Amino acid sequence: MIGGHGGNIYGLAQQLKCRPSDISDMSANVNPLGPIPALLEHLQVGISAIAALPEVDAGGIVNAFSRFYDIDPRQVMAGNGTTELIYLIPRALGVKKALVVGPTYSDYRDACTMNQVACDHLICREEDDFVPDMQAIRSAATTADLVFLCNPNNPTGALVVRPDVDALCRSLPDTVFVVDESYLPFAPAPADATMIGSDLPNVVVLNSMSKAFRIPGLRIGFVKAPGPLMQALAPLALPWSVNSLAQAAVQWLMDRPERVEPFLSSTRNMLEQEKRIIEAYFHKKSGARCFPSATSFVLIRLPDGLNAQTVWRHMADNRILIRDCSNFAGLSDAFIRISLKSEAENRRATELLVQLCRDHANPRRRHAH
Repeated sequence: MIGGHGGNIYGLAQQLKCRPSDISDMSANVNPLGPIPALLEHLQVGISAIAALPEVDAGGIVNAFSRFYDIDPRQVMAGNGTTELIYLIPRALGVKKALVVGPTYSDYRDACTMNQVACDHLICREEDDFVPDMQAIRSAATTADLVFLCNPNNPTGALVVRPDVDALCRSLPDTVFVVDESYLPFAPAPADATMIGSDLPNVVVLNSMSKAFRIPGLRIGFVKAPGPLMQALAPLALPWSVNSLAQAAVQWLMDRPERVEPFLSSTRNMLEQEKRIIEAYFHKKSGARCFPSATSFVLIRLPDGLNAQTVWRHMADNRILIRDCSNFAGLSDAFIRISLKSEAENRRATELLVQLCRDHANPRRRHAH
């Protein structure tokens, strides 16, 4: 496994000599309102399913997922989380050169490295709030046969609307675009951005169940690809890669849009309210800057001279785990990311962060502590 991920709550719990549940994990980008209690009850009742092998190709949940999104099941494949699919794509498609639009999730680059694929980064500009420049991508991708675009992006939270993504993909018909929509359910109007219904022959869409429904331990992801590309991907799919409980969870969720849609709507409302409060608090009371985010997390630039490792350690000592973003290609040790949790946890974390920033700006006050 190639490194490059964020916080390890188990390791921190060992350091602090406490239980993982004693730590507020604001490094994991999952739904603060999830998982849905009725889903957990369903899985507890159905736990005996682990006594038998799951469906070998996860065909049942592929069909359920396809019905939910009104797409052709022949263009859908399930995997052990989107990460498994990210590593599969460059190998299956015989990619020679890839472009990663960053700063972003390290596994796009790592998937290329593992498959001996040359990989360039196009780093979005901080002065543009890290929103991707479509013309810059178009120019950089002319020599690439695969482009990874996370939309909305991790860790920046930047979102590109569907017409812009569509126009980009149409402008380079010989380049395959992998659009990772793992965080799109958190966006205010996901239907206005998703490419999952696209009929373009060069668009591959990744969809994750982990984040929006807060079931990352079950490892469930889907890829939607046009026929010829799916014909390249499908032969490399591993048998039984989606376990029995994961399949049961997807089936329950996809068969209950009347439960899922209100849950996601409530999540979006809660996130928008919390982000407004947090951003206003930082703006008024610290030298830190919050970047606009369409997701469940916020990227923060720290005040000059205060580095991410210092902040990470301070928060960890207070049993709060945040994301030090210094190992994202294109970011420095001036950046951290916090993922929203409950209202109380968000307030406590914000107050600790703002106090640290203010103490840093006022050395006399810092020494008084």
